[in-house]
Amino acid sequence: MFLGRMVRAALGLFRSSLQIRALVYTVALSGTALIVLGGVLSVTIGNGLFATRGSHALIESKRANYAVTRLFQDVTGDSTWAINQVAAQVVPELESVGVSQTRKVVFLNVSQKPNGKQIASSTSKGVDETLISKEFRARVESVQTIESQTIQVNFDNQSVPAILTGQVIVLPGGHRFELYLIYDMLSEQETLGFVQRTLVLGGTITLFIIGIFSFLVTSWLVKPVQNAAEASELMAEGDLSKRLEVKGSDVVAVLATSFNRMADSLQEKIGALNQLSSMQQRFVSDVSHELRTPLTTMRLSSDLLYESKDRYPDDAKRAAEILHDQIDRFDRLLADLLEISRYDASGITPHFEIQDMNGIVGSALDAIQQFANSKAVYLQVDVPPGPVNVEVDSRRIDRILNNLLTNAIEHSEGKPVKVSVAENESAVAVTVTDNGIGMTESELNQVFDRFWRADPSRKRTTGGTGLGLAISLEDAIAHNGRLEVTAEYGVGSCFRLTLPKNQEISEFESPIALVVEKLNS
Repeated sequence: MFLGRMVRAALGLFRSSLQIRALVYTVALSGTALIVLGGVLSVTIGNGLFATRGSHALIESKRANYAVTRLFQDVTGDSTWAINQVAAQVVPELESVGVSQTRKVVFLNVSQKPNGKQIASSTSKGVDETLISKEFRARVESVQTIESQTIQVNFDNQSVPAILTGQVIVLPGGHRFELYLIYDMLSEQETLGFVQRTLVLGGTITLFIIGIFSFLVTSWLVKPVQNAAEASELMAEGDLSKRLEVKGSDVVAVLATSFNRMADSLQEKIGALNQLSSMQQRFVSDVSHELRTPLTTMRLSSDLLYESKDRYPDDAKRAAEILHDQIDRFDRLLADLLEISRYDASGITPHFEIQDMNGIVGSALDAIQQFANSKAVYLQVDVPPGPVNVEVDSRRIDRILNNLLTNAIEHSEGKPVKVSVAENESAVAVTVTDNGIGMTESELNQVFDRFWRADPSRKRTTGGTGLGLAISLEDAIAHNGRLEVTAEYGVGSCFRLTLPKNQEISEFESPIALVVEKLNS
C-alpha cells in the first residue's frame, strides 16, 4: 500500500511538473544513447581483442611448427628411442616459447606404422583432451594448413574463452603427429572487463552530469513558464494585479510582455464590465424600489375596481379583471427582479436548517393542487417512507419546487405530472417529470436563461415573469446543489434538483436518474 501511494505520488508529480518531465526525458534519451554507444564500443573492442589474439595464435602456431622441426633436426633414422626422447621435450619447449599468455600443448601420435605405437603422446598438465573434438581433428588431418577454433576452458575455477589451433607434423621416419596448442584469452577477457567497467562508470558519471546540466537548463527555461502559470492562477481567482518580469529580448521576454499586455487589457475591460454591472444592478434595484410606491397606489385602486366589477358593464368589467391580473403579474415581476439583483450583487445568505424533504414536497404539492385541478392534471407522488432529512433553506427550496411544478403543469397538456424523492448517503434529490410538449436540444440549452420562453407565442395562464427557472438555478447553487433538466420533444421533460445532505459535503452523486419516464394516465 505504501509503495502504491509512493508510485501514485511520483506519477502525479511527473504529470504536474514540466521541469521533471523534461529532465526525465533528457536523462532517459541520453542514457539510451550512452547504452547503445557503450554496447557498440564494447562489442567492437571485444572483436578487436579476439581478432588480434587469433592472429597472434596463428603466428605463434607457425613458430611452434618451426620449433618442433628444430628439435627433431638432429634425429637421424628411425630410432624410436631418440624420437621418444625428443618428443618428450616438445611440451615443455612449446609451453615456454615467449608468449605472454598461458599456452597449453597436446602432442598426439597418430602414425599408423607398426612401430609408431611405441612413440608416446605428450600433453600439458591439466589439459582435458576432450576439448579437442573429433570433428576438429578430422579437419586437421584433412588439410595441410593450421586450423583454429574457439573453445571454453576452465582457468582458476572460471570459464575462459580460448583459441585452439591444430596442425599435422611428420617426424623423421614418417611418424605423423598432431600438434594442438591452446591459447587462453584470460588477459583479453580481463582487458575487456576493465573496458566495460570503465564504460559503465564513465557513462554513469556522464549521465549524472547530463542530469545536473539538464536540471539547471530546464530550471532556467521553465521558471518563466511557472511564473506565467502562477500569475494565470491568480488572475483566474480574480487578482488582476500580477505582472511578469521582463528580461532581455528573447522569446521568454516576448511571452512576458504579451502576458502583461493581456493582463492590462483584461483588467481594464473587467473593470469597465464590473462598473457597468454595478450600474445595472443598482438601476434594477432602484427602479424596483421606486416602482413599489406607485404600484401600491395602483393596486389599491385596482382592488377597489375589481371588487366593484359586477356593477360595471361587460367591457368595463373585463378591463377591471385584466388590470387586476396584470398588476399581480407586475408585482411578481418586481419581486423576481429584486431577487435576481440580490443574487447578482452576492447579497444572498441562505438560512440553513435540517428539514424533512418529504414535508417540503408535501407543502409544495398542497399549494399547487388547486392550479393542477384547474388544468385537470393528476399529480403522482413517489416518496420514500419516513423522514428524508437535509440541510436547506426551506423557503428557497419551496420556491424551486413551486416553479418546477407550475412549469410542468403548464406544459403537461393535461397529462399526469410525477414528483419523486430519493436519497443516498450523501445527497437528496427531487425530480418533476411531465409527458407534455417537451423541448428541443436548442431549447434545453436556453431553459435557465433569464426572460426566455420555449414558445413565446403560446398562451400562458400563470402569468409567469420568465425569471422563475433562472432564480431556481441560483437557489440550487446557493445550496451547493445542482438543478438539471433533460427533455425530448413530443415526449416530455424531467427536472432534477440534487442537494447535499449537509453543507459540508462537496462531492455527491444524485440518487435518481435524469430520464423522461412514461407516466400512467
